[in-house]
Amino acid sequence: MRSLPLTLVARLLPVAVLAAAGVTMTTSDDSDAGATPAGPSPQTSAPATGATGAAPRYAKPPAEACTTLPESMLKELVPGAKAAGNELKSSDLGRRTGCSWHALDDFEYRWLDIAYDVKSTAGKKSGSAGGSAVPGLGDDASVTEKTTENDDQGIREAVVTVHQDNATVTVTYNGGDFESHKAADGDAIRKGAISAAKKALAALDG
Repeated sequence: MRSLPLTLVARLLPVAVLAAAGVTMTTSDDSDAGATPAGPSPQTSAPATGATGAAPRYAKPPAEACTTLPESMLKELVPGAKAAGNELKSSDLGRRTGCSWHALDDFEYRWLDIAYDVKSTAGKKSGSAGGSAVPGLGDDASVTEKTTENDDQGIREAVVTVHQDNATVTVTYNGGDFESHKAADGDAIRKGAISAAKKALAALDG
């Protein structure tokens, strides 16, 4: 196995940083969403656990995100990668978890990561801007695709975003051939990202 070229490392570093940021960023939307006006009011005095206050479908994301994809799938999508993966650190494991795998097998490079974000209440589904719909996956799902080139090395990437009730699952999959300098096949990258997203989503139900 050859070492990853410095030019690709420099270009892929933002991908890794963004993937990690996706699971470490803290927001205040949960606390703000549940705020109630100060002072009593006959119209708002009903307890939050009433008929309209149903509990969200998911209490938390998978505690061990690196075990959510079967080893056979990892061998197919990221040849040469260690099944244990690399856990994406989070400041709130009760809400965000994730894992990444990457490897250079001969001249073929692949990167795969999954990220979970489970909110306390189901939010408005926003999807991915400019993405194509993925029918039959979650409440709604979309995939965005792009090809980049740096120092004559092409990399093709697909990002699948899935919303289901109060959970969001994001899968990023990319790769390229260091011998031909061509980006990985678009159909294979798109289908691989979608298949990983299906498994990652199913893991939410245990």
